[in-house]
Amino acid sequence: MGRHREVLDELREPTRSLRRAVPEAWDGFLALHRGAMADGVVPTRLKEAAALAIAVVKRCDGCIAYHAKAAARAGATPQEVAELLAVALLMDGGTASVYGPRAWEAFHEFRDAAAPAAASA
Repeated sequence: MGRHREVLDELREPTRSLRRAVPEAWDGFLALHRGAMADGVVPTRLKEAAALAIAVVKRCDGCIAYHAKAAARAGATPQEVAELLAVALLMDGGTASVYGPRAWEAFHEFRDAAAPAAASA
């Protein structure tokens, strides 16, 4: 299992517990998420890649893992992700030079895991 999958696994139960404790707030967050990430003029794959770049600037490992997985599943290309990570590097400098490579690695971890499933479909 990859390191970024482990981050998602570590967050699974605490997230469920908090969701049960504040269901209305969590449902509101999920509705916002669905609305923000829905296909529109900007396709979901680019929204997820942008969210990944924002996660780098926010220095959120859980967000990096989640949006790397979502970007890979939505069909973001490595070049799209790389260019958006370059924008994160521009905007955040040194810390993005640490978290950007983490996001790049996470994207490839989830993209590579999805590749065999897509090939057998």
